[in-house]
Amino acid sequence: MDIVPWLAAAALPTIDESQAVSPHPPKQRLLNVLDQVEARVEKLRKDAARIEEEKDNLLATLDAIRDSEWMLELDEFERDEMKHSIERVLSRCMTVETIVHTNRDPQQEECLHKVNQFIDSLVIGLKSDPVAARTQCYSYMNACAFQSTASDSGVPADRFFESAILGCTLDDQKKVKKRLQGLLDYFARMNIIET
Repeated sequence: MDIVPWLAAAALPTIDESQAVSPHPPKQRLLNVLDQVEARVEKLRKDAARIEEEKDNLLATLDAIRDSEWMLELDEFERDEMKHSIERVLSRCMTVETIVHTNRDPQQEECLHKVNQFIDSLVIGLKSDPVAARTQCYSYMNACAFQSTASDSGVPADRFFESAILGCTLDDQKKVKKRLQGLLDYFARMNIIET
């Protein structure tokens, strides 16, 4: 599998100093190469984020297999064999690492910290009151509506969460929205509905 097929499709940007005659001054030629490099860096960041997301999805699938009712239908030997296979695939999956660093100023760090506190308290409240946690999750998701259309939940956006998320970087906003969507998917799987 070719992880980054665009590498084969496009030559890496280079400085060709053998061109004696060029219609552009040296500064412009250098800026052109720099623009090409920057575009490639952004593409690389997107590919790394996609790989990171795919890894998370694979890990979630392994968890689902481990917790599947099908596992209960296996005899003890088959279950042990399946657990061994899951662990083998899991350890292989953990050999893949991607790190995309997001530069944040102190205010963005503080806003991300607040957002994570909101979500962590929601997860803690999930055990004691899953219906309230689901409603709160919708209010957080609707606070992210400045990026996309609001959901049909009818739950108003949480203004404190909205204030915090607006102070985060765009990368962090996207990750938070995915995390909230993951929680909403969890609520849907657990059949948690308002009574």
